[in-house]
Amino acid sequence: MQGPLSKSFNLCVGAGRANEGLRADWQQQMALARKECGFRYLRFHGLLHDDMGVYTEDRMGQAVYNWQYIDKLYDFLLSINVKPFVELSFMPSALKSNDKTVFWWKANVSPPKSYEKWEALITALTRHFEARYGRKEVETWYFEVWNEPNYPAFFSGTMDDYFKLYATTARAVKSVSNTYRVGGPASSGTGWIDETLAFCAQNKVPLDFISTHDYGVTGGGLDEFGQNMQHLGDPNSIARNTQAVRAKIQASAFPKIELHLTEWSSSYSPHDPVHDAYESAAYVLNTLKQTEHTATSMSYWTFSDIFEEAGPPLTPFHGGFGLLNLQGIRKPAYFAYKYLQQLGPLELQDADPASWATTDAEGNIQVLFWNFTRPPQGPQDNQVYFVQEHPAPAAGAVTLALKNLPAGQYSAEIYRVGYQQNDAYSAYLHLGRPAELTARQVAELQRLTEDAPQLGKPLKADARGLTLNFKLSENDVVLVKLKKL
Repeated sequence: MQGPLSKSFNLCVGAGRANEGLRADWQQQMALARKECGFRYLRFHGLLHDDMGVYTEDRMGQAVYNWQYIDKLYDFLLSINVKPFVELSFMPSALKSNDKTVFWWKANVSPPKSYEKWEALITALTRHFEARYGRKEVETWYFEVWNEPNYPAFFSGTMDDYFKLYATTARAVKSVSNTYRVGGPASSGTGWIDETLAFCAQNKVPLDFISTHDYGVTGGGLDEFGQNMQHLGDPNSIARNTQAVRAKIQASAFPKIELHLTEWSSSYSPHDPVHDAYESAAYVLNTLKQTEHTATSMSYWTFSDIFEEAGPPLTPFHGGFGLLNLQGIRKPAYFAYKYLQQLGPLELQDADPASWATTDAEGNIQVLFWNFTRPPQGPQDNQVYFVQEHPAPAAGAVTLALKNLPAGQYSAEIYRVGYQQNDAYSAYLHLGRPAELTARQVAELQRLTEDAPQLGKPLKADARGLTLNFKLSENDVVLVKLKKL
């Protein structure tokens, strides 16, 4: 026995913006992702954006607060046992200091025109949360200050401006209760870590966690409207960068605070077909396995293609960030999280770094393993390579040898995701990448991703244990569930 399974993989997941969470289809997809993937927190942009109606001023310049849309959204999340990872952004128009915006939905990215009014807003909002949900509940939340302030598209101020914003916000949250958790800098590309740690230490500013972001493609930066070209980089770079951030925290004045990657995935573009491709399932697991003891959470960006940073999605599979597409069809990467959720609470000793082996209180065994092979795309960008169908070459045989099992009979269920296995995107390519799907086509793609298990005859474990043999193709993912009879 190795010990309790780290569940950093599903502590949090991302979504586009708060207002999208008022939609019925968004809420249906979130409930499904909670049920099947076990996500426990949700983070999104735009909680303070004008379309949430949070902040205006009367003709005398006095603040007018309105929590009704936030309440509708947070009430829903808590009703399905999902907690808010509260990203405090972006700037309400009535508080903006300039007109700079980002995204199709025009998020204002300026510092506040009045830090006093901003502090009063955050204090009032935090007090409202406490009054509505109770201090005990809000103590379990996270308050994250802004989004990627080190990237000019997301914050028009300087680093000093951000630190002033951070200190003001942290002070406001802590003024309601010192037990509430606040952190940042929610930086792009794991930036500003040393600077944030140093600023908070030198100025005695509260810092309960570090948050940052990282993506798996080379070069560039924000692809605001999905017009650029990306290329998969080193598949282990996210894990390596996460380890480097952890080392910085450990060497700081805050050596034991939590580390949250509040955004990560294979690509930072909302129009990158790698998000839809079968190779993404093994890519996700390859990263999560390497970060399970480094990050407190790895928040995949995002759970759904109901996501409008670049405007409403134009096609059913357009390379959107989501684990679910606009119609709620499960993408291959979704199954990586679905299978992780089915692991038991206790991790077993396991010599293979591309696998997890677990057990539960009833003595059942769950083994999740995969072949991750970097796609041979050469110089082709993702937007060229991943809109072509790529049948998976054979990857050889795998032997699953389970030792020291209690003797007896076990039933076996085997689940797979890979090329043409829970692979709606390859089927969509077969259809010719239509701009719209008929109701019949949606139903067929849903049928292809029902995730029906392969059931075998009962297996007998003796003193030597139990051995199973599998043939894998490249980027296959396999979940084996053995139930003690």
